[in-house]
Amino acid sequence: GVPGVGKSTFIESFGWMLAEAGRKVAVLAVDPSSPVSGGSILGDKTRMEKLSAHPNAFIRPSPTAGSLGGVSRKTREAIMMCEAAGYDIILIETVGVGQSEFEVASLSDLFVLLMLPGAGDSLQGIKRGILELADLVVVNKSDGDNVTRAEAAQAELQAVLGIAVMRCSALEAEGLSELWDIISRQLTEAQADGSLIERRRSQTRTWLKRTIDDRILQEFWSAPGMSDQFASALKALETGEITPFEAIRRSLNR
Repeated sequence: GVPGVGKSTFIESFGWMLAEAGRKVAVLAVDPSSPVSGGSILGDKTRMEKLSAHPNAFIRPSPTAGSLGGVSRKTREAIMMCEAAGYDIILIETVGVGQSEFEVASLSDLFVLLMLPGAGDSLQGIKRGILELADLVVVNKSDGDNVTRAEAAQAELQAVLGIAVMRCSALEAEGLSELWDIISRQLTEAQADGSLIERRRSQTRTWLKRTIDDRILQEFWSAPGMSDQFASALKALETGEITPFEAIRRSLNR
């Protein structure tokens, strides 16, 4: 969801409800890393103070560390660790919504998009690809004076998207049990018709390719003499002796 939609509040309320029902809940919250310092605040755990103290919950904030897609480069490995530790529900909070946020769709069984009341305004900040990837849309902050606007947003989104659109108030913990019923039903249907298995197979293929890509880059930059070769090619490029394509060729040949 867009910044300010209430992702952390939603996850705390939703996760608390599930944890109280006896489910083991892990939250993988991803914070954006600074392009200048490279650091992250990693403050999601402090925003989920109540859930972080629950014995059935585990919260792990991670930095994006330059990776795109709204998730950390090691999120998939973190998911596997949480599954091995016995957590049966894993909630992944992305950094927001942008052009490359759809990376999370290659990690999850169900992709939930949070929206604000006043969908017309929110839609402007959402890329079309995100809307097409969403399995479920939830209009958050449906409370107080926002109820009428939330109802209008729900109707508008339902007409535009043609998928399930729910309303809830994470702040007041309303509509969360109904949301869990919808999620459970969707996952049960996906298991029954085989689409969940195929989704996970597709995710495994994507993971394999990206892991190979990462390993190739690592091998490239750590090759003996590569830093000197790159510095030499860069200097020649800056002085106009060679073209960028020649600089690339020399580096790859190395």
